[in-house]
Amino acid sequence: MFNNIGVSGLILILAIALIVFGPSKLPQLGRAFGDTLREFRNSTRNIMDEGEREQLIENEGKKPF
Repeated sequence: MFNNIGVSGLILILAIALIVFGPSKLPQLGRAFGDTLREFRNSTRNIMDEGEREQLIENEGKKPF
């Protein structure tokens, strides 16, 4: 999704954010965004781990040919 954004695009986004939110709010917004991403990664990792565990449990009962 963000693979096509270059350096100039990032600078433009940061400049707009600076104008809209002001310099005092940017650290808070960045922290909140980072916390949200971290929680999303942890949740997806847990979901994938649960799926792998279920798959292992299902395959334990089957005999290989």
